Amino acid sequence: MEFSGTFELEDTTTEEVWLALSDPVMIESALPGCQFLVEVDDTDVDFDELREEYGERDVEPTADPEVIAERAFEEGNHYAAVIQISIGPVNPTFETVVTIEERDQPYMEASGEGSAGDSSFEMTSWMDLTDTDDGVEVDWNTEADVFGRIAGMGQRVINPAANQVVKRFFSSVQDEIREREIAEGGEVDAAESNDDDRGIVDRILGRSEGN
Repeated sequence: MEFSGTFELEDTTTEEVWLALSDPVMIESALPGCQFLVEVDDTDVDFDELREEYGERDVEPTADPEVIAERAFEEGNHYAAVIQISIGPVNPTFETVVTIEERDQPYMEASGEGSAGDSSFEMTSWMDLTDTDDGVEVDWNTEADVFGRIAGMGQRVINPAANQVVKRFFSSVQDEIREREIAEGGEVDAAESNDDDRGIVDRILGRSEGN
């Protein structure tokens, strides 16, 4: 199955949106049904242990670029999440592990898999940011193989559910950017910043040395 679309965020820039989307805490807060999203060492995950440690935590997004840099997504790293999604008449809770395959502003690509009872999926996904006259355009695409009970519902049922999750997610990202003043907190003038500041900015933007 393939899902794709475009979402527009108003009155912002690719740098500001990238800063927000670099923060796992921001993603956890904005993603509907997400119980937690945390970095893990590998794809072999004990979800019961993660639930005990992170299930009741209260996360708080921030506009501080130094804080975001410390916990930002990194290429090649793995992240575990538990997410409840409404798909037709069922509300499965998926245990999911995602790997960041590529991360270089304005493009990010990830792969992952998840399972919930008698259903499971494998997916690859990417998004690309583009500045527009009014803000930022986010192009996104996901290719997924779905198995089990949910697969039997077909793309006619799954597609609207996926699009609704994405729409709610990006709407929440827009709200968080405004509420946390990500634009104000994230702006760092590279011409005036010191070496430490430039290192923070490069890490958030996913830049490698020499780019």
